[in-house]
Amino acid sequence: MFQKEQQFIEEKIKTFCKANNIALAELKWQPIPFAGEWGFATSFFQTAANEAKLSKGNKVPVPQKAQEIAEQVKGQLGSVEGISHIEAVKGYLNIYFKTSDYARRVVDEVLSNGANFGRGAKKSETVMVEYAQPNVMHSFHIGHARNTILGEVLARLVEFAGFETIRASYPGDLGLGVITIVWAYDKFYKGQEPIGVHERGQWLLKLYVEATSLLEKKDNESPNETAQREAYEAERREMYRKWDVGDPYVRDLWKTLREWSLEELREVLRMLDVKMDVWFYESDVDEPSKVIVDELIARGIADDERPQGGAVIVKIDEKLGLTKEKYRTNVILRSDGTTLYLTKDLALAKVKFEQYHVDRSIYVVDVRQSLHLQQAFAILKLWGFPQAEKCYHLGYGFVSLPEGAMSARRGRVVLFKDVADEAVKRVLSVEAEKSADIPAEEREAIAYQIGMGALTYSMLSVDNNKDIVFDINEALSFDGRTGPYIQNAYVRANSILKKSKVEGQKSDNLGPSTFDYELTKHEIELIELVSQFPMKVQQAAEEYRPLVMASYAYDLANTFHSFYHAVNVLQTEEETTKNARLRLVAASKQVIANALRLLDIQAPDVM
Repeated sequence: MFQKEQQFIEEKIKTFCKANNIALAELKWQPIPFAGEWGFATSFFQTAANEAKLSKGNKVPVPQKAQEIAEQVKGQLGSVEGISHIEAVKGYLNIYFKTSDYARRVVDEVLSNGANFGRGAKKSETVMVEYAQPNVMHSFHIGHARNTILGEVLARLVEFAGFETIRASYPGDLGLGVITIVWAYDKFYKGQEPIGVHERGQWLLKLYVEATSLLEKKDNESPNETAQREAYEAERREMYRKWDVGDPYVRDLWKTLREWSLEELREVLRMLDVKMDVWFYESDVDEPSKVIVDELIARGIADDERPQGGAVIVKIDEKLGLTKEKYRTNVILRSDGTTLYLTKDLALAKVKFEQYHVDRSIYVVDVRQSLHLQQAFAILKLWGFPQAEKCYHLGYGFVSLPEGAMSARRGRVVLFKDVADEAVKRVLSVEAEKSADIPAEEREAIAYQIGMGALTYSMLSVDNNKDIVFDINEALSFDGRTGPYIQNAYVRANSILKKSKVEGQKSDNLGPSTFDYELTKHEIELIELVSQFPMKVQQAAEEYRPLVMASYAYDLANTFHSFYHAVNVLQTEEETTKNARLRLVAASKQVIANALRLLDIQAPDVM
């Protein structure tokens, strides 16, 4: 926002340090919280430490040296247009703005950039975010929703921060669990097909639960029951074998049921406003991964112990020269020649790096896979991929129910569609009472926006590393730290602007942003939070932490609600002050909208 002044001062500092042979460290600027004035600051402690390492000077203590450099730099800067004054304090260079100028520039910057306010400069790297990848034939539940929402919000943040971003899904469509459903359908339900996208997906989950029960050994089962169970197991294994050798009947049936499941997944993604750029499938990389194993053996990265009845392994710690165990030894091909998840992850990474030219790859996968992914990244490094250093695992905690952990095998899951429908239903019942003057169709659209906002924010308001005990009543509460509370701040801002008769007009028609009056505490807090949005975008993207933006959005909404109650904008008598406040409301509305968009939450005009 104040790049012009910052760049000018940076160039002055660099010129001074170069001329005086000072080992200048990277300048890291931080905003100065309001204490009568706004500003930004940078420290010279690292520069002073650099000087000490080079044995320059008279061994002056680092804090003292930092202060000396700050004072010398201040002396070289003189007056800078747009800056009220500069201070050198305790090793820091503090740059201050005139309060009215700062407020005006923040508001004007927001209104002139609109939906692009906070967008970062274009970066040179391409980032792929991999998420929304449940196993097929397992209906989409609330745990999958946490994965998908985290991934989508991270993709939006990374993209808005300036990175070229590719969204990728990698559904698990291979393995005995998938074949279990194909076998159950073929054995007991051949030819049947429920009507409806979600109905088919949910029915496949029921088949899985039934099949698991049939194949599971029970206490005190009779000899006949044992024989039946073993016969079923043999049939299931035989079907898996047929799939593996490419049996046309099994493959066609598998593709049909897979498509039923994928249709439900695509519909859920549409509900969540998620648009994938790339679809990978586990089955697509199965054979290529075997070729990779041969390459790793040939290059001495992997050891082939199959001649001795063993498997193909990678002794990661040994190959990396580590003296302490960190990654352990990993199997990448079983003795029977079949692949593992790790094998296929190597093949997938190769496609990402070579076909899509990805510089960074972010894997949104639950915390149980942390070691697995660290092992995959280590093998990629041994293999010679420089991008391996920029592979990142965004882990997230479990989603459980008040009565315990979810289990697809037991059929104990909360389906996303059921929660979404219940959310909209509850909101609609409230809207029908308090918004009877709004047409029914419009009320339904608003209820959908609010209900989905509540559900989405409930998945973002908890740190991704923490578990969530999902309680539908808490998730749909509209009080406190919730999506509807943030949406309501947008609605209130919208209401003020509509009543002022300027909504829908160009922001210039609000009059100039002249803040030449004593700002209230609430105005100061609101301006400060609005100004922080670009910094929060970069922080959330660089740290891969959607919670940063989720927390910021709540803080901004909370601050606007306080402003709304304390400052009666429309009854402000002084016209220039009223115009300035209206522009501040418009700027706040815009930043709330931008934050909600990054959080994959819609902003309703009324509630």
